[in-house]
Amino acid sequence: MGERDDPGTIGRRVQRLRTERGLTQRQLAEPVYTPAYISTLESGRVRPSDDALRHLAERLGVAFDELASGHSARLVTELRLRLTEAQRTLAVGEAEAAAEQYAGLLGEAETHGLAAEQAAALLGLGECALETGELPAGRRYFERAEACLAGAPLPARVPALRGRAVAHYLAGELRYAVYLLESTLDELNRGGLHDPDALLLLYASAIGPYMDMGAHARAAQAAEFALALAPQSGDPALVARMHRSVARTLVADGRLAEADASLAKAAELYRGLQLRTELANCHWMRGYVYAQDGQLERAEEELRRALGMLSDKRAALYSSQVAVELADVLHRRGRSDEAAALLHDVLGHLSPERGAVHSAAAHRLLGIIAEDARRTEDAEEHYVRALSLLERAGAAGDLADLCRLLGDLLRRTGRVEAALDAYRTGLGHRTAPGTTTLGPAPAQPPL
Repeated sequence: MGERDDPGTIGRRVQRLRTERGLTQRQLAEPVYTPAYISTLESGRVRPSDDALRHLAERLGVAFDELASGHSARLVTELRLRLTEAQRTLAVGEAEAAAEQYAGLLGEAETHGLAAEQAAALLGLGECALETGELPAGRRYFERAEACLAGAPLPARVPALRGRAVAHYLAGELRYAVYLLESTLDELNRGGLHDPDALLLLYASAIGPYMDMGAHARAAQAAEFALALAPQSGDPALVARMHRSVARTLVADGRLAEADASLAKAAELYRGLQLRTELANCHWMRGYVYAQDGQLERAEEELRRALGMLSDKRAALYSSQVAVELADVLHRRGRSDEAAALLHDVLGHLSPERGAVHSAAAHRLLGIIAEDARRTEDAEEHYVRALSLLERAGAAGDLADLCRLLGDLLRRTGRVEAALDAYRTGLGHRTAPGTTTLGPAPAQPPL
């Protein structure tokens, strides 16, 4: 049977319903039970059996679930159906409409004391906040969802933990995001809680921050685990997300054709599910793959398609990230003025607390454009701003490259000592290929 309240709460509910219906304890009890049993039950001194509750529910004219838990099975089912409708709304990219649905459902779930449904609504609100770039609000929603699920097994809490990690990642707090993901993975694997969906969600989510931190070996390992877990997952949207994340490691390894194939699989799955935002992210990553392969015209086409889809759905933060990638392609195609205008627009939507890594990427590219135009002071200003953002985020690989750019600029302008300092800073962030300062890797799943 489902959840039921404690004996005292059930007893008070039985007494209230009996009184409302004008029944005596004898009338409620007969012919199966005695008035003394009803008296004991109403005082909370006995825990009624399921058979006793069914008898009482029939006499009182209510459903078993309503008597046992205070809410009807119909109510719970209707709430869950509407939660599914809200999830669908979010899946097709209507984040603001979905947030309104989730907010209403959260109020109803709180009114009826339905913890699982409260958690589901809070998770939905958190995902909506990630979609619209409201990262502090998203973190708060995910934290509240965790609190609602405090007594649940760890796999049930993974979506909330992962959501909080992604919020920190998008805010540029890479190291803390990785800590949350890795510590959860470690606890799952060491505890023998090998839930395929939970593990797949965590490994796929870790690839992005690993890549931005230059931890390519760990990103590749996470990708391998994700691919191995995918056949065990019953969630096609999750498998599609995994394919998109794995493509990043394939690109870093120079396996561009495989990356494109992985993204094509993700796009096919998302198209079938009509998940517009995730499909847009697939076009984004395909554009990135083409750009790395020098196919700039195809890259621009894919990135513009992604940007149009995301902008239509007002996914502000993701739109800004795609715009930085598009600006890089435009610059490489000789359209630097168009790229610079796009980057300045992007910077109006980003901040150190909201998209730090991509804000740094925008400043880095603006520095390169300024340097090409022989505007040395502007270039240096953009490089320094990018450096500050990346140091805060801990994006080691990008930091090393940026220090090289800044050092070269300073050396060309005759500031040799300053250039040496920049190079030394870059060397401090340049680790051996595939290594990281994150500490021991989490325990591995038994694959």
